[in-house]
Amino acid sequence: MNDEIVDLQTRVAFQDGLLEDLNQVVTSQQQQIDRLENQLKALKSQLESLQHTQLVQQGDEPPPPHY
Repeated sequence: MNDEIVDLQTRVAFQDGLLEDLNQVVTSQQQQIDRLENQLKALKSQLESLQHTQLVQQGDEPPPPHY
C-alpha cells in the first residue's frame, strides 16, 4: 500500500511538471500569435494605404493620346 502511495505521488509530481511545461509552451505560442496579429494589422494598413495612393494617382493621370 505504501509503495502505491509513493508511486501515485511520483506520478502527480511528474504530471505537475508536464503541466507547467505545457503552460509555458501555450503562453509562448499566444505571445507569438499576438505579435503576428499585430504585424498582420500593420501590413493590412500599409496595403490599404498603398492601394488608396495608387487609386488617387491613377485618377489624376490623363488618358493616353490614342483615346
